[in-house]
Amino acid sequence: MGRQSKRTELDADFTEFVEANAHRIRALAQWLSGDPDRAADLAQSALERTYARWGRIQVGDPMAYVRKALLNQQRDWWRRRQHRPEWPTAEVPDVRSQDDHAASLAQRDAMLAALAQLTRRERQVLVLRYYADLSDAQIAAELGIAIGTVKSTASRGLRKMRVLLSSAGAPVPADW
Repeated sequence: MGRQSKRTELDADFTEFVEANAHRIRALAQWLSGDPDRAADLAQSALERTYARWGRIQVGDPMAYVRKALLNQQRDWWRRRQHRPEWPTAEVPDVRSQDDHAASLAQRDAMLAALAQLTRRERQVLVLRYYADLSDAQIAAELGIAIGTVKSTASRGLRKMRVLLSSAGAPVPADW
């Protein structure tokens, strides 16, 4: 197989992967960053890194690679931003019934605002656990920390989230 046809095949495989997972990748980036514009940049950067190594990672678990790239990109952004720690947030509208689309958007906004007030590690652990649905062992491997650290960080993060959501008048999920 020629070099050009192999590249064409890799490009087609990558395109198929992105089309199948774009929504999950963008949503994960949104939860990690808390900002739609930052999430788009984050997802794009992670996909650029993934594309550059696609020939090596496509046979394994490419979503694991993308998650790790998202985490690394977000971590790098946080490090660069430490001299400006403020997080602009929109005012959360009054919460109505759960059937109301505006209420679910308001709840999401309250959740993002509360996540923004957690430490970087607490946010990463909670997003990977509750959004990406990873186990403690998988989270520990992705973040390079001990399983006990994942558990204690998740517990601390959830405790903070309960307080933050309650003080904002937002509903706290029953399983927290």
